[in-house]
Amino acid sequence: MRWPRLLINVAGNQAVWFVAVIAASHGHAWPGVLAAAVFVGVQVITATAPRVELKLVGAALACGVVVDGVAASQGWLRYAAPLPGGEGLPPAWILALWASLAVTLNVAMRSLQRRRWLGVLVGGIGGPLAYLAASKGWDAARFADPAWRGIAWLAVAWATALPGLLWAAREWSAVAPDRQCNADAPADTR
Repeated sequence: MRWPRLLINVAGNQAVWFVAVIAASHGHAWPGVLAAAVFVGVQVITATAPRVELKLVGAALACGVVVDGVAASQGWLRYAAPLPGGEGLPPAWILALWASLAVTLNVAMRSLQRRRWLGVLVGGIGGPLAYLAASKGWDAARFADPAWRGIAWLAVAWATALPGLLWAAREWSAVAPDRQCNADAPADTR
């Protein structure tokens, strides 16, 4: 892996997180959605297997709907900038963060693909910490009392979702044809 791609992937994902969280804390979902769309679009276009990246975005969005949908519908977490009439649903900016996460699975998180147990730890600890940072630092989300219920849900859900997404990234990438190899392959003349 080339260092510039890795650095751009990490920095881009972090930039999307800050834009989404800060904008949501001011009641706006669209800046985070726009930032994620640009970041995800660039990552997909420059990927060696764009279809795999798009499948991962879809899988991550499904995880986001479940993880954050359960947290919202149970009242464990209240999000700033929710969808209009979307009580109990994850807001668009949260789903944008899941999409942004998806395009890091084959770049920044590639080393975790063979160490899914580490993905369990990163997800189970890092996931809730990101929500706590969004909550305490910017008031983009609020945990209902007692907060441990929402934090526990996020820990379990992320400890399950991240290793699952890492598994999918590894498996789908293993069977994906390389874009460059296909461009260099001779045409089938049958």
